[in-house]
Amino acid sequence: MLPKEILQTVKRIEIRTNRLVNEALGGEYHSVFKGRGMEFDEVREYQYGDDIRTIDWNVSARLGRFYVKRYVEERELTVMLLVDLSGSKDFGTVRRFKNELAAELAALLAFSAIKNNDRVGALIFTDVVEKYISPKKGRKHVLRVVRELLAYEPIHRRTSIETALRYLNNVLSKKCVAFLISDFFDQGYEKALRVANQRHDLIALSINDPRERELPDVGILQLLDPETGDVLWIDTSLKQVREQYRQLTQAFMETRNKIFKRNRIEFVDLFTHQPYDVPLVKFFRERAKRFR
Repeated sequence: MLPKEILQTVKRIEIRTNRLVNEALGGEYHSVFKGRGMEFDEVREYQYGDDIRTIDWNVSARLGRFYVKRYVEERELTVMLLVDLSGSKDFGTVRRFKNELAAELAALLAFSAIKNNDRVGALIFTDVVEKYISPKKGRKHVLRVVRELLAYEPIHRRTSIETALRYLNNVLSKKCVAFLISDFFDQGYEKALRVANQRHDLIALSINDPRERELPDVGILQLLDPETGDVLWIDTSLKQVREQYRQLTQAFMETRNKIFKRNRIEFVDLFTHQPYDVPLVKFFRERAKRFR
């Protein structure tokens, strides 16, 4: 039995994400993710301007007039949500924790997918794949996915994006749309990222908190690494300390962005202190323009 707070949070997320899907994201989602290919729909009589390569010669010979084959997009997709729930997600200094933002994002994408009759699956990972939920359709299944993301207590604390991507490639042989939701506090995952992007339509959603970019001047501060347990004391009143921290985090972001661009990974930066629907809808609209 899930705690009452989790069930209330699930209901709140469903209401909020359904509104976003209906008002902003539903149409954008449909326009930027292509189906698995084209499937035969019907044969109709040839019209001026039709591609002669689509003529069905057997039907045309039988009926004495030219007929062409008509195809439609096979719309059904498989959407996989790869959600990083390692120790660094238990952090948030403004509106929400990073793991809460990750769950809401996953819910929004999942409800967008079922609105378009797509299948949704999830993969929860740390430095191992802790839980895999097979892709299925329907609201009941999506609610299960959201509940799992909110209630799941990870066994491990560290991060291995490579492990999650390798698992995805092994468990799904057919192409899917894969959303990789993480803060990307990891190394050594570039090759796995490249391979996964060749097999699937991979999109990176980076979860961030403003305090991970810049330290406030609050005097002596104890910093704890939630993945290793290491503790560090620093004096944030020193300008050079704050500047060094800013430079280190800036270097990390630049390295991560270079990895994404080098491997042609589309990505969106999302923050705990800002609405996530605006940058997400913007990304989908820009992607739709590129497709057109």
